[in-house]
Amino acid sequence: MTSPASDNAVDEVFRVIARVRGDKPRQVKALREYQILAMLEQCGTGLHGLRDASMLSLGFAAALRRSELCYLRVGDVEKKSDEGFLLHIRKSKTDRYGKGQKIAVLTGNSIKPIEHLYKWLQTSKIKDGYIFQTLERGGHASGRPLHHGDIARIVKRYTEQIGLDPSEFSGHSLRAGFVTSAAANHARIDKIMEITRHKSADMVMKYIRDEESFVDHAGASFL
Repeated sequence: MTSPASDNAVDEVFRVIARVRGDKPRQVKALREYQILAMLEQCGTGLHGLRDASMLSLGFAAALRRSELCYLRVGDVEKKSDEGFLLHIRKSKTDRYGKGQKIAVLTGNSIKPIEHLYKWLQTSKIKDGYIFQTLERGGHASGRPLHHGDIARIVKRYTEQIGLDPSEFSGHSLRAGFVTSAAANHARIDKIMEITRHKSADMVMKYIRDEESFVDHAGASFL
């Protein structure tokens, strides 16, 4: 049975309480593409490593929220061409009525999220149900989805392995990292928003401003 604490409505209640109390939102660092690549190299070829590599690469490539990653199902993946596939998001923070949203995920030349995903599904023998499942002691997929907290723990584990401070990163670092990396590589804001599904460019710009404050600084040529 899925915990009600994982529901988007519960998340919203906690956000409202935090606003009323005046709590300052915790800021975590974004993971850039070269850091994701370094993390993937640490995953290894065991079942846990294959799952983690798939989760990290897809979470980054599709700029997914933790809840979206946890509840992805095999049937949500629709192959379109050699260029990539469409990922169906059944319900998310910005889709209150569950109409569903689609994200184009590229095959890629370096991070290769589709290759990692198929390798995980094939090795784990998961043919339906949740894509990212907890594993039993014997190494078998349990049928139960990863919890939000599992996403953060996996991110922290691999950031520490590549020499970063794990306290500065969380599951959200994957989503923020896509935005930051896309902006650093001169992607258009509207094309970034197609993937992140933000309703306003203001939030996308906030990610970019926070992480790229000193890049191409307006005063670089004269200060």
